[in-house]
Amino acid sequence: MLFNNRLKFLKVRFGKQFEQLKSQFKSHYQDFRLYDLGSITINGLTPKKGYSIQHNIAYGLKARQRLDLYISNKKQQNALILFVHGGAWSHGDKSAYKFVGEAFSRFGYNVAVLNYHLAPEHKFPSYIDDLAVALNYLEQQQARFGISMDKIALMGHSAGAFNIASLLYHPKHYQLAIKQNIKALIGIAGPYHFDYKGDALAENAFDQSIPYQQVMPYYFVEKNEVKHYLFLAENDQIVKAKNSLDFKQQLLEQGNHCEIYTIPKTGHISIMGSVSSLFSRFYKTRPEIIKVLNEAMKNA
Repeated sequence: MLFNNRLKFLKVRFGKQFEQLKSQFKSHYQDFRLYDLGSITINGLTPKKGYSIQHNIAYGLKARQRLDLYISNKKQQNALILFVHGGAWSHGDKSAYKFVGEAFSRFGYNVAVLNYHLAPEHKFPSYIDDLAVALNYLEQQQARFGISMDKIALMGHSAGAFNIASLLYHPKHYQLAIKQNIKALIGIAGPYHFDYKGDALAENAFDQSIPYQQVMPYYFVEKNEVKHYLFLAENDQIVKAKNSLDFKQQLLEQGNHCEIYTIPKTGHISIMGSVSSLFSRFYKTRPEIIKVLNEAMKNA
């Protein structure tokens, strides 16, 4: 609610600029959504100091295989966050998440924000394949970009949270040269255990002839040393909390670590916006994420 009220305030205060941005981006995105405006507004007010950005790095040969790399000016923390956006597997772009790169680079983390292939043209597991390609590319090019891949955190929101979980728990095992360097998984409002058949938001992203039991990461959990932190929005009306509760139970049964954090006063979209430096002081989201990230990296 506070996030929505803040957006209304920004719309009034930056009325002309807001309408100009709205007009510009409507022409660029056929599937235009209100929360894109939120991201655009937040990005416009995101601090520009404390990090450098390398835009549109090609991590593969295909058009959507691009990422933006945020390099922190701080030197005491060398861990990398790979952030994967949401959008029901059919929508979204890395350009809307500058605020994520800034939000965590200010704490010394380098952040890669990537695009991936989208539905309905591309179905599972093509967008998971992209994550594996991106990680392998960054590992090969780390000296060129001046980053370290010794400690990695996977972070994703909504569909992006499913994607990062599927990178680790998948019917086929990905050949990741640095899989052992993945120290933490931060899933934000993610779906990990649901039937996509007939689901209006998800059905185009999956082959409907394949049962969800052959796809969901819940069914492929295996023992590892990754620290799992699942964040729930208190007022999420899109993804049911049962997804995270089921996933946690399965992780624990296999001997893995998992903790769940519920963030008050947030919904499915606002929990992501609440990590931004513009809004973080009103919410527990970013402080909690930084706390668990620091813990996972320190103990790794």
